[in-house]
Amino acid sequence: MVDLFLNRVLIENNWDQDELNTEREITGILENRIVMLFFASAECEKCLEFVPVLNDFFKRLKDPAYIEYPKLLALIYISLDQSEEKQENFLKELHKKVLFLAFEDPYRKELQTMFKVKDVPTIVVLRPDGSVLSPNAVRDICRFGCDCFQNWQESAELVERSFMLNEEFDNLNLRSATDPVRRLKYKTEDDKRKKRWWKHLGEIFLF
Repeated sequence: MVDLFLNRVLIENNWDQDELNTEREITGILENRIVMLFFASAECEKCLEFVPVLNDFFKRLKDPAYIEYPKLLALIYISLDQSEEKQENFLKELHKKVLFLAFEDPYRKELQTMFKVKDVPTIVVLRPDGSVLSPNAVRDICRFGCDCFQNWQESAELVERSFMLNEEFDNLNLRSATDPVRRLKYKTEDDKRKKRWWKHLGEIFLF
């Protein structure tokens, strides 16, 4: 998996849009992880409708506010947008831990050809060794939510970690005594929204 992006520049979808371009940085963020390649476009209505579901799915597996030990998972947006402005607008809707390729990087089109992506939205799920675990997981994410990851994990024979890596501590504040209450509140509210979204999106993507 790491080899797929060595000698490439991945950009973090944060305020500074930090670039990861060294072998050490790419290895550190992709090694021993299940990787989701999200092919989409701002001009695609289904893509825009799917984004809230994808964000919810991703944060429940990666955000320390929702899970004690973030999962070994990476999400890379492969833009099929027609302009850099549209790509930037789409990125504003995605989670800040999403990675992406620059608009001018021709590797976006190479990946589209490599994985035979014809329709969007498409999420190609890759094992840590780079082999394809799912050619398009959009419908599964809409229908089964976070349960998908457990199935991917078992299929990829991914070893779960029992501690958080340094990257997970970035910009974290010390948790207060009210954290369990806040987590329960967020979980309850998000579960209600998630059920509505997944029911709606499941109907859209059942074709």
